[in-house]
Amino acid sequence: MFFKQLASKESTLSYFFGCGGKGKAVAVDVVAGDEQWFIDEAKKANVAITHVIDTHVHADHYSGGRKLAQMVDAPYCLHESDRQFVKFDFQPLKDGEIIDVGNVVIEVLHTPGHTPDSVCLLVTDKRRGDAPWFVVTGDTLFVGAIGRPDLAGKEKEMAAQLYDSLHAKLLNLPNEVELFPGHQAGSVCGAGLSGKPSSTLGFEKRWNPALSIDKTAFVEFLTREIPPRPAEMDRMVAANIAA
Repeated sequence: MFFKQLASKESTLSYFFGCGGKGKAVAVDVVAGDEQWFIDEAKKANVAITHVIDTHVHADHYSGGRKLAQMVDAPYCLHESDRQFVKFDFQPLKDGEIIDVGNVVIEVLHTPGHTPDSVCLLVTDKRRGDAPWFVVTGDTLFVGAIGRPDLAGKEKEMAAQLYDSLHAKLLNLPNEVELFPGHQAGSVCGAGLSGKPSSTLGFEKRWNPALSIDKTAFVEFLTREIPPRPAEMDRMVAANIAA
């Protein structure tokens, strides 16, 4: 497996990884303007981009995912719930779906809470073993923080969903699973994000303050101090779902 993390605009973290041996790769959470970087990296690794995935419809930056998918003739992927309001065709992802990328296997985990369509990507390298190696968490779980629950306008309801998603889909994974989030410090998509761009689930279970409290306390904690809404949020969402 090869793996690259790209720190981009708005403290966003994008990902490019896959199987060099089989010549396949995926691009995750591409920011507009960074499309050529992924194409150049694919050429360097001698791989084809087989899937372009956004972990959710972004509200803090313009996505380059659909443009990159068009440039490399690959499917652009979002969770299936986005069919309700996205105004273009895309490849829908289902909870539990498996994406084969050569010797790399990606399991889609639907983790609503930050947004209704949020997904995490649990990744296994079959050449190393059958156990998952890392999870790309989008804006669901950050290093030292949790994704904000208010962007859909139902912060307490979404915070409760986020608690359920974390405890049903992520916190039952092995402690050694690495965590690669969608943002680092400086992002408005959560409060208290670390500047460190990765962690492990075990470390977060021990030190992330929101992961050791019950559901009622979690909802109160997450809705007590919500950061200001992202600048131009409505315009960015409209652009990211437009035909």
